[in-house]
Amino acid sequence: MKNAIYYSIVPKDLAAHLYAVTVTVNQPDEIGQCFSLPSWIPGSYMIREFAKNIVQISAESNGKKVGLSKLDKHTWIADECSGPLVVSYDVYAWDLSVRTAHLDQTHGFFNGTSVFLRVQDREESVHIVDIQKPQGEDFEQWRVATAMRQLDAKRYGFGTYIASNYDELIDHPVELGTFALATFKAHGAQHDVVFTGKIPNLDLPRLTADLKKICEAQIAFFEPKTKRAPVDRYVFMTMVVGDGYGGLEHRASTALICSRADLPVKGQKEMSDGYRTFLGLCSHEYFHTWNVKRIKPAAFAPYDLATENYTPLLWLFEGFTSYYDDLMLVRSGVIDESAYLKLVSKTVNSVLRGSGRHKQSVAESSFDAWVKYYRQDESATNSIVSYYTKGSLVGLALDLTIRAETKGKKSLDDVMLALWQQYGRDFYQDGAEGRGVTENEVDDLFDSVTGLKLTRLLDRWVRGTDDLPLAKLLTPFGIAFADERKNGKPSLGFRTVRDGTDCKVANVYENGAAHKAGVSAGDVLVAIDGLRVTGTNLDGVLSRYRAGDAIDLHVFRRDELLSLKAKLQASDAPNVTLTAEAKPTTAVRLRDAWLQ
Repeated sequence: MKNAIYYSIVPKDLAAHLYAVTVTVNQPDEIGQCFSLPSWIPGSYMIREFAKNIVQISAESNGKKVGLSKLDKHTWIADECSGPLVVSYDVYAWDLSVRTAHLDQTHGFFNGTSVFLRVQDREESVHIVDIQKPQGEDFEQWRVATAMRQLDAKRYGFGTYIASNYDELIDHPVELGTFALATFKAHGAQHDVVFTGKIPNLDLPRLTADLKKICEAQIAFFEPKTKRAPVDRYVFMTMVVGDGYGGLEHRASTALICSRADLPVKGQKEMSDGYRTFLGLCSHEYFHTWNVKRIKPAAFAPYDLATENYTPLLWLFEGFTSYYDDLMLVRSGVIDESAYLKLVSKTVNSVLRGSGRHKQSVAESSFDAWVKYYRQDESATNSIVSYYTKGSLVGLALDLTIRAETKGKKSLDDVMLALWQQYGRDFYQDGAEGRGVTENEVDDLFDSVTGLKLTRLLDRWVRGTDDLPLAKLLTPFGIAFADERKNGKPSLGFRTVRDGTDCKVANVYENGAAHKAGVSAGDVLVAIDGLRVTGTNLDGVLSRYRAGDAIDLHVFRRDELLSLKAKLQASDAPNVTLTAEAKPTTAVRLRDAWLQ
């Protein structure tokens, strides 16, 4: 393919965590070919400057060196040459996350945004990459996991893979190593499950059975008639560590990181909270296959990976995905109704804990994700709201409203299906990107699909900072909303973490006792009324006091000892529980239609 862009990537030095990458352009730009590396990766809305990890770079043509100049932080231009032009560079890969690249003697992982230079003005050419095995007998058993289409490579093998364009190339992460592998079919589409790391007695049959239910429920949700997945093959690739959590969506795969304790053990029948959390993570990233990878905000069609792409719609794309991820667990039968209501209760408590929800709307949170949500500091709980968690509750509130006001004839499901049919289903038709949806089009779609006038609620719940009236909205569904925060338990109104043996203040909640006393995040709590406080005994010390008691606090701020006075308050931490009640037939019918 003469006009194709060719790459090779080799695990060059595993101990130094270096990939050697080349990109070959057979017909470079006559006045000098430009190359650039993305500054961020879709799905993670923060400028990460991946070019910083390029250790060395050079260019040549027909065996002769070609000059390569840097134009800005992530862009290079090669001197004029007739071609073929080969640019070679080393990439440092030591970020054990789902966002960038990692390499050592145990495995390799990379996202294309971290390792593949973009050949400017050639983004729509076919892109071919040769993924090579590291040298040495120790790596003979290594395999390749990716959803990228094979060219000359065999399934799970090293060799050449192909993408229709640059956008597709960087949307297929790659895992290298001796991973555990299982496969299943969901409505006819193959799904691969890959686990990297040491996982004694992993119950793969149980895990694949549960994932199959979740995937089939989501496929049937978006395509109730055909039950056709938007991909022929999907890959779940998971890095297993001692303590970790995260995921990043891609068009036909997801990169995950999880704690070893969250995975099911052979012979263990009950579902642990950790395993439920892992299934929820898988459900979330899989739902993104439709919502954000194909149904996109207009600002992401196409992506501009050199700079921030602002949109006020992440409450829909991340928030609604967060709503449906747990909902799909109960609809698929993986968890029961009671477990689902506990998950919703946890989300409600998380949102109500932060006073930032009164200062920032989820639309504003979406727009400011680049500088606020992804760059949180100790004041975040008092200044911002999560478009994930509150966005999921907005989805819940709208769903309940639509179902109740239309007497079950319409729901949020219908809105999602309309978004899919109008903006998502044909997004990658014939390899070309489709059109994203605007904020005004979202508003119009809610009204046209449901037959209701919902703009007023969107103004209050999405573009405003009103608390959601969940207690009222849940009542027609026979679900009781109880908040038992008034328990009189004494509180200083902060969150602490253990730092060695010390009790360190992580967050100070606005208008709490600690805030009024002058305690700050980062302070180390030393004593209360002369009694030593450690990283493990704070609750025990406070248990001898009552709300309203005055106490003396001693804290270290940096290396200076401060003496402060505080008046304990009754804990106002939210303690919401949702309970399904035995209600008349109408409420049960509405609830069943929602959860089943």
